[in-house]
Amino acid sequence: MHTLESFLQTIEDADHREKLASLFNWIQDTFPQLETTIKWNQPMFTHHGTFIFGLSKAKAHFSCTPEAEGMKPFVRRIDKAGYAQTDNLFRIKWTQEIDYDLLQDMIQFNIDDKAKCQTFWRN
Repeated sequence: MHTLESFLQTIEDADHREKLASLFNWIQDTFPQLETTIKWNQPMFTHHGTFIFGLSKAKAHFSCTPEAEGMKPFVRRIDKAGYAQTDNLFRIKWTQEIDYDLLQDMIQFNIDDKAKCQTFWRN
């Protein structure tokens, strides 16, 4: 699996596949400076070689991974959106709406916060 398209083909449910395809398109349109890669069988968006945002899929939801530091400023907004969360990720059920404003702010935060980061993950 080397492309977003190959990742999407691993999602059996057509509605789930379309939801993530729309999200991928939105990220690419909103943040054209991000590079897309597949690592550990998961799509990730990077900037100048550093991790910005990732996604993974499960049967009942998909997970968003902005790193723990990338989540901290948004914990209340994640709760308000109704998404379950841990320290490192939050889960959006396939039946839930995507809060694009939250994602935009979170991704922009990581781009800004990691502007001078020289490593893939935060140290």
